[in-house]
Amino acid sequence: MTMRQHVILASEETGERLYLTSKNVRNTPDRLVLKKYSPKLGRRTEFKEVKK
Repeated sequence: MTMRQHVILASEETGERLYLTSKNVRNTPDRLVLKKYSPKLGRRTEFKEVKK
């Protein structure tokens, strides 16, 4: 079993699924929330982890 898991980040404002990253499941059991750049909006917004 691997500790790191691949997750997809999606913007709640626009519905974009642009970013693929990995997280350590043992250290971060909750859903990941990161600020990333949204090309549709032209600014940084919150991208949240979604199920595949």
